[in-house]
Amino acid sequence: MKAAPQTVVCMKWGTAYGSDYANTLFNMVRRHTARPLRFICFTDDTRGLDPAIETQPLPPIDLPATHIKKAWRKIALTQKDVGGLSGNILFLDLDVVVTGNIDDFFDFEPDATYCVIENWTQKGSGIGNTSVFRLTVGAHTEVYETLMSDPAGTVARHPNSQTYKSRTISSKLFWPRPWCVSFKHSLMPPFPLNYVVTPRLSPGAKVVCFTGYPNPDHARDGVWPEKTWYKRIHKHVRPVPWIAQHWQ
Repeated sequence: MKAAPQTVVCMKWGTAYGSDYANTLFNMVRRHTARPLRFICFTDDTRGLDPAIETQPLPPIDLPATHIKKAWRKIALTQKDVGGLSGNILFLDLDVVVTGNIDDFFDFEPDATYCVIENWTQKGSGIGNTSVFRLTVGAHTEVYETLMSDPAGTVARHPNSQTYKSRTISSKLFWPRPWCVSFKHSLMPPFPLNYVVTPRLSPGAKVVCFTGYPNPDHARDGVWPEKTWYKRIHKHVRPVPWIAQHWQ
C-alpha cells in the first residue's frame, strides 16, 4: 500500500515575499524528505509559482486593517476543516532555510496536536515561535474562534499572534532545540566579531529561521538592509556560503 503523503503548508500574501520564496521553499522541502509529499501554498497571488505546488486561497479571517497583513493571518490555519485538510500538517514560514531532513517533524511525539519552536528570546516563558509548527487540523479551533469573537480586543491584548496562540493552547510541545535555530539569535557572531567571522550552521539544525532582517538572500550575499546609520554600524553579516548551498 502506498504511504499517504506528508502535508507541508506555507502562506504567501501581499508583496513582502515573492513567488521565488515559495518556489525555493518547495525545492528545499522536496530535497529534505524521503517520503511522499503534498506541498500547499495558501496565497492571494499564484503568479510565478511552480506548477507542482498545490495552491489554495488564503483561509478567511476577520482582522483589523492594521493587522491583516501581519502574522496574525496564520491563525486562520487553526479553523475547522481548513483547506479540506485532515491530520497533521507542518507549517513553514517562507523565509526559512531548510538544512536537514524534515521527516522527524512528523515523527516527533506523533500524538501531540501542536508542536512549535520555543522562542529563542523568551526561553522558559512558554512562548512559541510559529516559523515552524505542526498542527493537527481542527484540534485547536478555540484559537481561531476566540479571535473571531473579538478581533480588535484580542489583538489589542496581545503583543503578537504567537503570544496569543501560545497562551491559548496549553498542550503545546516544543521541538528539540537543535532542530530549529534563529539565524540572528543563534548563529550570528556578536558585534564586532560579525565583521570577521562568518555565521556557521550549527550541528543538528534542520531549519534556520530568519526573523526580521536579514532575509536568507541578504545573508547569502552579505547584505543587512537597515535604514538608520547607527544600526548599520553593528548590523553587518559576511556572505554565508552554506545559505547559497541550501537556499535554492
